[in-house]
Amino acid sequence: MKFAYLISAGAAVLAAPAPSPAANPLPMPTPPGIPSSSAAKSQLADLAVSTNEDDGNYERDLFPTWDTIEGTCNTREYVLRRDGDGVTVGNDCYPTAGSWTSPYDGGVWDAPSDVDIDHMVPLKNAWISGANAWTTSKREQFANDVTRPQLWAVTDNVNQAKSDKSPDAWKPPLSSFYCTYASAWVAVKSYWELAVTAAEKAALEDMLDTC
Repeated sequence: MKFAYLISAGAAVLAAPAPSPAANPLPMPTPPGIPSSSAAKSQLADLAVSTNEDDGNYERDLFPTWDTIEGTCNTREYVLRRDGDGVTVGNDCYPTAGSWTSPYDGGVWDAPSDVDIDHMVPLKNAWISGANAWTTSKREQFANDVTRPQLWAVTDNVNQAKSDKSPDAWKPPLSSFYCTYASAWVAVKSYWELAVTAAEKAALEDMLDTC
């Protein structure tokens, strides 16, 4: 079975290669720091609400990735090893075997090339909601944050469909993941003291109501 993802209201559709079949579904990955729904609601209530300011100066290189996190593992390799099942790696830390279940859509993959490492709060969204005032060093910490639920191993096409959209413009294909998605988004914005728009906050509230 192949998955197709609509990436624009106009019609462009990307077809992802079929995920590997799994007789028994693998457990969803659980990055650290995901708050309870009640804690997420409290954190959301405390976030500053403002209009995003896009100064036109965003560039991905302003958020350096991927840092060396552990041993020879850079951030991407670290998350692939953390979130995969039965992952083995070579001396360079690149996976040589394993399976990855994408929590956004439930796809199961056995090739790391089919998996992207998604920033829960996209880098451009961070930029327009406060990170444009940060130092490059702080933006680098944000882009490589493995302490909070900021980095997720997900189906590459789904990550591309999400792009830099906030929850009022994009939600995961799996509605059963709404609660975790919103909780993780809020946790990241709360820790890094990033603002939300009114529409973003309303969408997060709706998703947290599914918990």
